[in-house]
Amino acid sequence: MKYFWTCLLLACWGAAGAVPPGYYQLRVYRVTQAQLPGLEKFMADAFVPALHRAGIPSVGVFIPVSPDTGTLYVLIPFKTPDAWQKLDKTLAKDEAFARDGRDILQAPFDHPPYLRMESILLRAFPDMPAPAVPDLKAPKSERVYELRSYESATEALHENKVRMFNEGGEVTLFKRLGFNAVFYADVLSGSHEPNLMYMTTFENKADRDQHWNTFSNDPEWKKLVSSTEYQHNVSKADIIFLRPEAFSDF
Repeated sequence: MKYFWTCLLLACWGAAGAVPPGYYQLRVYRVTQAQLPGLEKFMADAFVPALHRAGIPSVGVFIPVSPDTGTLYVLIPFKTPDAWQKLDKTLAKDEAFARDGRDILQAPFDHPPYLRMESILLRAFPDMPAPAVPDLKAPKSERVYELRSYESATEALHENKVRMFNEGGEVTLFKRLGFNAVFYADVLSGSHEPNLMYMTTFENKADRDQHWNTFSNDPEWKKLVSSTEYQHNVSKADIIFLRPEAFSDF
């Protein structure tokens, strides 16, 4: 059913002459500390270059700022759902990908390259229909990328929060305050639905804290968050602090 509505939305956007929202796949790899270096090498030497050859110019690869049991995040933008569906077939025809990624792609059953991989499919918000490479000056090793997931108690309240970001002006407010967003998107398929996700970026932790302090005290935000129209639309917020890999495009 979601795919039907996705196709209908694309037709409506095209008819209106506006830029249709793009799509993202967020891959979340769970790994042991022993598995992580091999997966990072695979991403740098094989997977990201193959996506570039497939016509995806910017791919994000991130690891948590704080040590954890082992997680690696990969953000892949697509212009249409069809492009996402065709990716596996495209990669299967890429001889360089098969060669450069052989150690991971052909890993034996008793030496798996990762524990599990979760795939989250998202549709970009109308107010930011395409991803953006952040305009940051600090070395990637110092940057802080903040990935947020906002869950809602019902689908209606979720749609209300999505409206708050778009028609309500939350995306515009983040832009005015210089949050260097990579994307804002509605989760179409994932393990925490109904929810939305977005990513903002900062030079470092101090820069991040200063931006959020400014945001929380902004008169426009205070007016928006106190509006009776947008009450109780977030039941849980997950915040993950990430750092881009050296080879990440974002």
